[in-house]
Amino acid sequence: MKASRLLSQEKFLLFAIGAVIAGYLAEHAILEAGQTVSLLAAAAFIVTIILASTRVAHHAEVLAHKVGDPYGTMILTLSAVAVEVLILAIMMGNAASPTLVRDTIYSAVMLDINGILGLAALLGGLRHGEQAYNDDSSRTYSVMILTAMGISMVVPEFIPEARWHLYSAFTIGAMIALYALFLRMQVGTHSYFFSYSYPRAKTASNPATPQEEAEEEPAALSIAIILLGVLVIGFLAEFMSAFLGTGLEGTGAPPALMAVVVATISAAPEILTALRAALRNRMQSVVNIAMGASLSTVILTVPVMESIALYTGQPFNMAMTPVQTVMVGITLIVAAINLNDGQTNAIEGMTHFVLFATFLMLTMLGL
Repeated sequence: MKASRLLSQEKFLLFAIGAVIAGYLAEHAILEAGQTVSLLAAAAFIVTIILASTRVAHHAEVLAHKVGDPYGTMILTLSAVAVEVLILAIMMGNAASPTLVRDTIYSAVMLDINGILGLAALLGGLRHGEQAYNDDSSRTYSVMILTAMGISMVVPEFIPEARWHLYSAFTIGAMIALYALFLRMQVGTHSYFFSYSYPRAKTASNPATPQEEAEEEPAALSIAIILLGVLVIGFLAEFMSAFLGTGLEGTGAPPALMAVVVATISAAPEILTALRAALRNRMQSVVNIAMGASLSTVILTVPVMESIALYTGQPFNMAMTPVQTVMVGITLIVAAINLNDGQTNAIEGMTHFVLFATFLMLTMLGL
């Protein structure tokens, strides 16, 4: 690949590197300029992080096309979770919020299942009518999300504070065991759960840009750019966290706003990928991305952050509030009903999207 073409393709990543340099040089001046300037700078860095993360997602998608499903969607979701965990860890260091991890995981599940899946099924249903997928995958994802969230975000409400470290260690082991088995299923004997054979007639006219690029771009280049992108996002998140904390100080903004920002940043590339898949009538990819991202967020973020809590001796408040528990319960029940017959439609998509709108309304109300 020619250097000029590579630089042209990676302009967002180059812009992000420039933003890191600018942030390093101007951080103190921005923070001293007051809340308005800090808030504007935070917004600019959030947009920059999203642009950089789209390049990470693009190269993850290139690798995904090289290896095919279910390995492909696993690469996509893992790259998004890596970005989320990195931003979370940085923000936890800058803002002493014991509920940030819980609220971010909750926001991510609402965004992935109700936002991404809902909007994709709605738009895809309006264009194609009923869209087929493998219902084995949706059932597997649903029961594992319910189990993982129950263990890590419902049960902790009943654990005595003096014994949090014991249950935290157990949670780490349980999440690792669940993910190890899930990974074995996804890439082993049950890999067919997470794939679907599309009729050739329906895919012949679909754009194949990522697939063509997968043939042209070497895997080593994509891996290198993914690693560079995650590193750059880490630096951007450091500045964004500082600016956002100063900009929101004393404004009365909803407590969970930072969590929604983190979840949105990590999910932004997945949203674009899922919508493209839905409009191309490839609902299996949407289910894998939306449900797989939710499961990966819970099952991978929890052990990493709980390990940090054990290391620092400072526990996180992982128990969901009653409102959050109700919303997660409704979401998983609706998902279990909607994703049980191997076909989605616009009505099913709309039910999830209304739940997503409800989540946004509750967040604005500070609930």
